[in-house]
Amino acid sequence: MTTLLLVRHGLTAMTGPVLAGWTPGVSLDERGRDQARDLAARLAPVPLAAVVSSPLDRCVQTAEAVAAGHAEPIEKVELDERFGEVRYGDWTGRPLKELAEEPLWRVVQAHPSAARFPGEDGEALAGAQHRAVAAVRDWNARIAAEYGPDASYLVCSHGDIIKAVVADALGLHLDQFQRIQAAPASLTVIRYTELRPFLVRLNDTGGSVQDLLPPPPGDRDASGDGTKDGATGAEGDAAVGGGA
Repeated sequence: MTTLLLVRHGLTAMTGPVLAGWTPGVSLDERGRDQARDLAARLAPVPLAAVVSSPLDRCVQTAEAVAAGHAEPIEKVELDERFGEVRYGDWTGRPLKELAEEPLWRVVQAHPSAARFPGEDGEALAGAQHRAVAAVRDWNARIAAEYGPDASYLVCSHGDIIKAVVADALGLHLDQFQRIQAAPASLTVIRYTELRPFLVRLNDTGGSVQDLLPPPPGDRDASGDGTKDGATGAEGDAAVGGGA
């Protein structure tokens, strides 16, 4: 029952008005650094087997803040290019207001599974989802093998990538992923079981993380395979009435 904490990077000067994509040197601004510090403080008590990041600066800086601020500081942030931003090709660096006038914009919004961004390095959204979900599956297996099936790890990525991973976890067609939101420095949590994933949190930007901490030994159920209050059943799935 590996648990994935998905974090979107904090704010940058380009977040919102411009499609930053893989533009080099886009760092967190003062607001983004504050967000990263606040997020690190919230997540400090949550056991993390690893912290993984997109290789882009804004994600690395956010992930490093979380790693450094952890109760048991994590020395190394692992980089995985598969969690990098969608490659927007010729759209990279252009204002969103300008892009909204492009014919492809409507396709991206209404039928994203058919969208491929223009230019030599433009990527299809379906391809971006595939690489990100494959990365999650690989990291789930790696973390479970090394730290046990109940381990948690954190990945810092980008809005469209997080939305695509959430859509996959919910069994939604990619064409529905624009209905999902992932704000800067937000926390999304997915718990992967043998049967199916469970979306535990979505676009969370504040509040307690108590439910992400390991349960005390006294809260284990009689079988030792789950927790009380319908959190998990003996097979690692949600109990009946547990919100599945």
